[in-house]
Amino acid sequence: MLLRDPIHGDIELSPAETAILDLPVMQRLRGIKQLGTAYLVYPGALHTRFDHSVGACAMAHRIVADLVRGGLDVPPELEDAIGVAGLLHDVTHIPFGHTLEDERRLFPRHDKGTRLAALFASDLGDALARHGLADQVAALLHLPGNQGGMPEWASDIVSGTIDADLLDYLRRDSFFTGLSHNYDDRILRSFTVHGDRLALRLSKHGMDRPDARSEIIGVLRLRYFLTERVYYHHTKVVAGALISKAVEQALEHGLLEEADFLRFNDWTLLDRLESCGIAGISALAQRIAQRNLLKRAYVVSGRSVPLPQRQDWVTRYHLARTQRAQAEMELATTLNLPFSEVVVYCPALSMMKEADVAVETNRGLAHLNAPGHPSFAEIDALQERYSELWRFYVFVPEHATSRAAVAAAEMFGLPSEHGGT
Repeated sequence: MLLRDPIHGDIELSPAETAILDLPVMQRLRGIKQLGTAYLVYPGALHTRFDHSVGACAMAHRIVADLVRGGLDVPPELEDAIGVAGLLHDVTHIPFGHTLEDERRLFPRHDKGTRLAALFASDLGDALARHGLADQVAALLHLPGNQGGMPEWASDIVSGTIDADLLDYLRRDSFFTGLSHNYDDRILRSFTVHGDRLALRLSKHGMDRPDARSEIIGVLRLRYFLTERVYYHHTKVVAGALISKAVEQALEHGLLEEADFLRFNDWTLLDRLESCGIAGISALAQRIAQRNLLKRAYVVSGRSVPLPQRQDWVTRYHLARTQRAQAEMELATTLNLPFSEVVVYCPALSMMKEADVAVETNRGLAHLNAPGHPSFAEIDALQERYSELWRFYVFVPEHATSRAAVAAAEMFGLPSEHGGT
């Protein structure tokens, strides 16, 4: 099957990839936006997990092609499995998944836990078995108990550091948010296999390749740029926080279970929340539908929160749902607001995991973020900037922002860095 993609142009799918793409578990991804609530800031950000999955499959094949061009022997059946694994890498994604899993930690990450095993026990597993790919794809996706003798470098193409997933979504997210940033295709020529792991080659004929290093740094800069402008945008953050608080309350009332989320898309989840019959939950969902969002009342960053205190707050308000809810309840009581109209948002500490990419230098294999390596000084500065994107928020209705700023400053012991709404 031939698909026309706005990012990669024509993408030709194999018979196995076509069969997998047509399954209901994959078609569900058409209703899950890649960037969650970012469309409330960037109206064009309506691309989906489905689009991205096809793009990741295409990028996986491009990486394989460059490895083959560099002399690696990749049997056709292995490339088939890599392509299908790329197509399936997000098959367990739920609506607003990064918000619910990573930011408010209501569920395990989509690539952890039992969701993938459940899907492999359904029509998906049957389809993979018909094409002779079940064991190989399960191993590439690291399904527990399915090693399958697959090389680790093949898994790294699908779910490594700088991988097919990243190389698709950086371009796709930039394009659909209207941001004119990109990376150069020359980075694909740098992929190599060192031992049994995928790496990026920074030397040739015994000499360092500054151009290859620059291409990698270009990818990491684009990752930083999108994080700063899109992924951590405060409007996206508060909208996601409202959805996750509504889901959290729905779970506590027994209205939803984790298993439900593999049947939802974005709109069916919001509809379920809005029509649930519990006023606070419905009101939160309505705020999303009407873009009537809560406002920033209290904001502090790494500039004013020392690292040990940030770590403590992450333990208290990111990892511990009960303590976060207690803080929200105390603020709501102080401000005479409904519990549903006060949101404490504490993300995990910001780390650029992609900087941990393995690189092959004239000194051997290293990681790009290795401390003290003379060739990688630029990475330290970029990682420092990335870590500074961390923000701790309290969101409330606009009329209560001034009072909430005072109450939150008293509760958390630091004045807000934010002077408006």
